Amino acid sequence: MSKNQQKIDLAQAIAYTPPKLYTGKEWYVGFYAFDPVYKKLRIKRIKLNYIDNKIERRKFSVDLIKRLNEKLRRGWNPWIASETNKGYCTFKEACEHYSKLTTKKFQEDYYREDTYTSYLSYLRRLKEYNDQYRFSISYIYQLDKQYIIDFLEYVYIDKGNCARTRDNYLGWFKSFSSFLVQSGYHKEKATEGIETFSKWQKQKKREYLPEDVLTKVKKQVEDKNKHFLLATYILFYTFIRPAEMSKLKINNINLKNRTIIIGEDQSKNRREAAITLPVKVIHLMLDLNIFDHPGNYFLFSSKMQPGEGYADPKQFRDFWNHHVRKPLGLPEKYKFYSLKDTGVTMMLRAHTDILSVRDQARHSSILITDTYTPHDIAVANPLIDKFECDF
Repeated sequence: MSKNQQKIDLAQAIAYTPPKLYTGKEWYVGFYAFDPVYKKLRIKRIKLNYIDNKIERRKFSVDLIKRLNEKLRRGWNPWIASETNKGYCTFKEACEHYSKLTTKKFQEDYYREDTYTSYLSYLRRLKEYNDQYRFSISYIYQLDKQYIIDFLEYVYIDKGNCARTRDNYLGWFKSFSSFLVQSGYHKEKATEGIETFSKWQKQKKREYLPEDVLTKVKKQVEDKNKHFLLATYILFYTFIRPAEMSKLKINNINLKNRTIIIGEDQSKNRREAAITLPVKVIHLMLDLNIFDHPGNYFLFSSKMQPGEGYADPKQFRDFWNHHVRKPLGLPEKYKFYSLKDTGVTMMLRAHTDILSVRDQARHSSILITDTYTPHDIAVANPLIDKFECDF
């Protein structure tokens, strides 16, 4: 046996040396482990300078060395299954990094306000869960697939939420997992292999308003606030979402072309779109003297009237609940947003071309529009119904 082979066998037999803390200009925990590619012991350094406080650095290193020794004894090899140095960062530090990055993206208009708010809300609930979880994690590498599955079961079973809410959390986790990989905390996305419950899209259960209820709503709104009536018309006939409606300005309306232009900065999907404005809606706008106001005025400012100031879309929901739904004794399932569902459904009931409804609703595909289609209006296609040949 050659001396070189003897060295290789010795190094492989040693496998690793105990991890130690090294201090100086650069602090790190270092140890040697056998690298099968280079066939020798190589030093592995886990840098700690990112922890500013030296006392905290020492505390962190004690726990890190303990965990590394346990892993090395179980046969773990950093050169075969290398984890990123950041995998040893605390769960708290990784969450703070994510929060700062998300806030920065929102400030630079990369995220819409509702996206920004919901992302931080999901993060806050995750941290609250970890604080009370019997197997709470301290380091970000511990946020693995099983931890996420446990959290999703907590949301779905323990908290009694529906499958859609559980899937919404999973959607956020996929985004969060991408951040962890891109920022060097994880090597792979921890959400790989976790499926949504609604993988196959089902017929949507829509709480649309029956025609008799719709008639009561119209009379109630006409008596209370005709500007809110305009809001209900826009939601019902144009399917423009409340959050988008709140950003509309009078100069978004093109009377000549009978359209409302939704700008990139106003649209949910960040795409400009031209929405058909039915004559009935235009007539109400004229009755309300909407076009007597400057073009840069918001269409729905304070009290749903045109004005210079932006108003939170919450005003639509509040008015609906306090001045429409409760006075009429309607159940909670009838929400302001139900008017959009009702408009789509009634257009389809009137046998409006599904492509036209899809475009008006700005759905990405007919499959989405089709989820609104009630089974009782599904009829035979007349173009196929009479088809026959010599077969």
